[in-house]
Amino acid sequence: MCGICGVFHTEKTQIKPDKIKIMLSLMKHRGPDDEGIFIDQNVGLGFVRLSIIDLSSNGHQPKSDSTKRYTIIHNGEIFNYLELRAILLSKGYVFTSETDTEVILYSYIEWGSACLNRFNGMWAFAIFDANNKSLFLARDRFGIKPLYYQFKQKQLIFASEIPPLLSVTQETVRPEHQAIFEYLVYGRTDRTDDTFYTGITKLAPGHFMTIQDDSLKIERWYSLFDQLKSPFKTAEEFKETLHSSIALRLRSDVPIGVCLSGGLDSSSITSMLLKDFNMKDLQTFSAVYGPNDTGDESSYIREYENASTQMHFTTPNALSLFNDMPEFITVHGEPVPSSAAYAQYKVMELAKGHIIVTLDGQGADEQLAGYHQYFGFFFKGLLNSFQLGTLAKEIYSYIRTHRSLYGIRLFLYYLLPAMLHTTGTPNGKEYLNPSFSEICSQDRSQIDCLYYSKNLHEALLSNFEKKLAILLKWEDRNSMAFSLESRLPFLDYRLVERTLSLPDNNLIHNGTTKTILREAMKGILPERIRTRQDKIGFGTPQDNWFRHPSFQVYIRDVLTSNRFIQRQIIDSKQALALYEQHLTHKINIADDIWRWLNLDLWFQTFIEK
Repeated sequence: MCGICGVFHTEKTQIKPDKIKIMLSLMKHRGPDDEGIFIDQNVGLGFVRLSIIDLSSNGHQPKSDSTKRYTIIHNGEIFNYLELRAILLSKGYVFTSETDTEVILYSYIEWGSACLNRFNGMWAFAIFDANNKSLFLARDRFGIKPLYYQFKQKQLIFASEIPPLLSVTQETVRPEHQAIFEYLVYGRTDRTDDTFYTGITKLAPGHFMTIQDDSLKIERWYSLFDQLKSPFKTAEEFKETLHSSIALRLRSDVPIGVCLSGGLDSSSITSMLLKDFNMKDLQTFSAVYGPNDTGDESSYIREYENASTQMHFTTPNALSLFNDMPEFITVHGEPVPSSAAYAQYKVMELAKGHIIVTLDGQGADEQLAGYHQYFGFFFKGLLNSFQLGTLAKEIYSYIRTHRSLYGIRLFLYYLLPAMLHTTGTPNGKEYLNPSFSEICSQDRSQIDCLYYSKNLHEALLSNFEKKLAILLKWEDRNSMAFSLESRLPFLDYRLVERTLSLPDNNLIHNGTTKTILREAMKGILPERIRTRQDKIGFGTPQDNWFRHPSFQVYIRDVLTSNRFIQRQIIDSKQALALYEQHLTHKINIADDIWRWLNLDLWFQTFIEK
């Protein structure tokens, strides 16, 4: 796990090393162990290393092949590198290191862009071809590893994070107002390849980019829709694939631990490590709060007290958030829509110094219908297919199991005509400045994405990458901020391609989500966790945090400041009135408050500095 960056000038202008050094200095947290620069006239590549596999100097990058024609910089891991290395050895390739990076390089030399289909892992890499003066950049299937770029004024600049690009761009840094609108209204980011910065873009998951002379071409090499495989026939098959995924992700020359939330996903990984892999010295890292606080899962986490003797806990609170917010915003480089990301940030901070690689349960909810919003699509699909008896049974089971009408309300909402989803003030956000809201709310594509799916299968496929993109960005920034590599067993493509082909009743059945995972974990997971029905994730007691005296002063200062008013995005008086109601417990607008503060700090740090 590392950080990469580079510059490609189409007019053969000589690249100065200082430009690359500036970019690297802003990513040193991604790679504290080593760094390197490669310059070839109009091409400059930079790299900072977090040593995971082959800790020797042989793992130094940028790395060239023996002919010096090809040079690579790579961020991520190819978990099946040993198997690919054996194939390449049989073809006569000679290796000078034990790294997966060298396997990528020779795979590209042997198979060209088709090598990407052979990789099982997470990656963003760039390979320079000195013979034809071209640069090839690629990103993994689901976008676990980031790659941002800007192509302006005959220059391509790229990096693992946005701040390095801001440090060398020749363009004025401007906010992308459509991104801000969707952030405030829907709490969503990363719906498209655009960012919060006008002109700075992501290379999309499953895509590669080639630049030569002044021609830049982007191609899609992986489409999940086209790669779905036959579904798992049994829960045992599912478990075997998850086991294989975890086994590959244990390949490391440094200590490994688990981010343990107490939920079904991270607990499944933890239990399999303890029982199937006999990791009795496993270290776990968790965020806990008070027993009655929102987001506290300590009672589930402590199910592992007798199995793992190295359990570590952190307790985020109002004062820690108050003190951490400026650095937290700097780490992420863009506004973050949920305080759940802060809980994860504190878990990664806790893990630093104990381990270097973490395993996390990210991605399970997105393919196993783990969120309650998917009940609405499940019910909608049953109605559309005229399975009225099953629909009635499942609605009854949902109400009986969850003591809630939330999934039913969503079901009815999804049945409304499209025009009713967009009438009136966007999503009830009365605090938005009317002129700002009117300009940005014309784009209906976000609404289409959220509500138009006809059934559960369609909803999972259409939302998988879009929803996952937000979480993967948090995962990357939070872990790399503390020089940690985060690995995600549920996002092994062999698992995803078959899970997303499963019949609905293998995902939701009798009012219960993640049916196949629960079946697969019988006898492995503590039964109290395996059968739990609530869904918390990395929740926080943020509503009370924002009533803390320190936050009361701070929030009032922000909402009444000239800078806040002059942006003409949020109506200061409306926002302040809503906050006063929040303080008296008349309403709970903690999510909105979080976004206001994030947006304000982001503007100050990156736009108005």
